[in-house]
Amino acid sequence: MSVPTLNGQVIGRAHYATRALLERLLAPSGTTFQQSLALNAVADEGGTADREQVLARLTAGLKTDRAAALSVLAELTDAGLLAPSPDAADGVALTPAGRGRQAGIRADVADLTARLYGGLPPEDLAAAARVLTALTARADAELAG
Repeated sequence: MSVPTLNGQVIGRAHYATRALLERLLAPSGTTFQQSLALNAVADEGGTADREQVLARLTAGLKTDRAAALSVLAELTDAGLLAPSPDAADGVALTPAGRGRQAGIRADVADLTARLYGGLPPEDLAAAARVLTALTARADAELAG
């Protein structure tokens, strides 16, 4: 089999294949992809995060608008996975149920990542990361311009 040329179609197929696996992984918990990103954003800040920072991360990462990001936070709050932060006026915090859900998802994703990326040469992974990071930066610049 010949090596394909790197282009949007190749990147897109990889994205959709891995996204489909992630959606399948999330389905039993009832968590959407967007919700998982929000849970990760809060967890990455130690379990409590500034609401505006979470919204910014969602809108930038998902290329969506503020209303859609606000809806994700409302869904998580309604599900009892996020709550207003007791420590910050405009903060959100993982509830115990949210911490459990996010930790379970993170562990499942780590297992999936090991299966998908395992055995690939580290130098190939590093090169792919550099190229995809540069492509994302260029696309973000185009979107902003």
